[in-house]
Amino acid sequence: MRVSGRPNSDHPLEQHGLYNLSAVHWNLPTAELYEQALARYEGQVAHMGPLVVRTGHHTGRSANDKFIVEEPSSRDDIWWGEVNRPIDIEHFDLVHHRLASYLQMKDVYVQDCFVGADPNYRLPARVITEKAWHSLFARNLFIQPKPEELEHFAPEFTVIAAPHFHAIPGLDKTNSETCILVNFEKRLVLIGGTSYAGEIKKSLFTVMNHLMPGRGVLPMHCSANIGEDGRTALFFGLSGTGKTTLSADASRTLIGDDEHGWSDDGVFNFEGGCYAKMIRLSADAEPEIHATTRRFGTVLENVTMNMETRRLDLDDDSLTENTRGAYHISAIPNASDTGMGGHPDAILFLTCDAFGVLPPISRLTPEQAMYHFISGYTARVAGTEKGVTEPSPVFSACYGAPFMPRHPQRYAELLGKRLAEHGTQVWLINTGWSGGPYGVGKRVAIPHTRAMVHAVLDRKLEGVATRPDPIFGLNIPETCPGVPSEILDPRATWSDPAAYDAQARKLAGMFRDNFTKFTDEVDAAILAAGPQAG
Repeated sequence: MRVSGRPNSDHPLEQHGLYNLSAVHWNLPTAELYEQALARYEGQVAHMGPLVVRTGHHTGRSANDKFIVEEPSSRDDIWWGEVNRPIDIEHFDLVHHRLASYLQMKDVYVQDCFVGADPNYRLPARVITEKAWHSLFARNLFIQPKPEELEHFAPEFTVIAAPHFHAIPGLDKTNSETCILVNFEKRLVLIGGTSYAGEIKKSLFTVMNHLMPGRGVLPMHCSANIGEDGRTALFFGLSGTGKTTLSADASRTLIGDDEHGWSDDGVFNFEGGCYAKMIRLSADAEPEIHATTRRFGTVLENVTMNMETRRLDLDDDSLTENTRGAYHISAIPNASDTGMGGHPDAILFLTCDAFGVLPPISRLTPEQAMYHFISGYTARVAGTEKGVTEPSPVFSACYGAPFMPRHPQRYAELLGKRLAEHGTQVWLINTGWSGGPYGVGKRVAIPHTRAMVHAVLDRKLEGVATRPDPIFGLNIPETCPGVPSEILDPRATWSDPAAYDAQARKLAGMFRDNFTKFTDEVDAAILAAGPQAG
């Protein structure tokens, strides 16, 4: 077996069941991983230096292929169901054995890293990959240990990603040839049959979402930044709500763009990098992120380029709408050096309401905050996803249901506790439609949305009178600096108020229907904070 890099003799790969490997490349730096990826024909270099790769038939997460091992140490903590599907120990072990056999006499790449910027809560993790570019992805996305920390690095969780290994559904009890299997007892994740690197990132996020509540930390699928006044803000929102755009503010320091924990000491980033959507990225609207597509070290997934000039076409969605860029957070000029911040002064829940009935800005009570946190609402609209021709609701509990192993109420309890302790204000920002649904009304103008966000973060809405929305019970400010008052009342923006009332009642019913799956566990006060019938 050939070895390169800095091998870890204290914790060799045999402890993960891997034997008879051809070569093991330990913690290779970026330039060497480029060389390896190019030599193995895994990708190509684009103009200005990013590494461009393709992920094959999986251009996004394969949600139906993720399973959690049902075993005694975690069985009672998992919210089993459509999201958290069980697989038994025997079939996990079978897949593990066959995957290890598959990797014999093959090269593998190892990155030892940390998940969690706060040393008190960070998780030492090992990512073992079949592809060199996946190792570069892990190096970008997670926190790199200092050289002295690698000397006796002891991984507490391991991910093995082998995209050319395929499960056998009839034998392994998987859903398809693709598998993402999480074993909390063995502290091991197995990924096979997919080259989409987001599975590596989200597997370790799932692990943190399971482990952190037991240590009193609220894990969050959100971005975070800090103002010059030292106040921290959190941005929650599903795809298409503007989370990345609104949190990437040049006037504020970016803590992180996607995954954080909230402990007794404050907020900390789980990651050391960013994984941003690239499709139709604008140098004018998002200059900091756009600049990462023109630098050495960035990995671009399924982004097309001109093979003669090697220049990128960020508008081309011929491979997928979900084109991605993975880069180290240091590529963002205003990024935090520590990945940590204080307790949040404000939390913004972002939603893109394509039904056109939610107010563009409203303040939430603590109970409403927990209700909307558990709901995790936005809407798909035509043109954002293939096959979507009209608005349809999307509810993702805690704004990240696919990665939350525990019952949403467990995370909501932690949120409520933190809100009570620190008096954090929570606001709901609708970046979607006003004056009618998608196809009739208009989307709330970005300058107005930015003005609302800044009004919240700069505390310019302190003391401003609010009035309750009659259907959703949300507290709507009567004025907001930089925003026309007439757009603050969603009903007033519709030409037909009766049509608005019908649409609002329709959406309220969708909220209630979605929430029925939580009623057995959720407190009555939270349930009462949602839209009521009538």
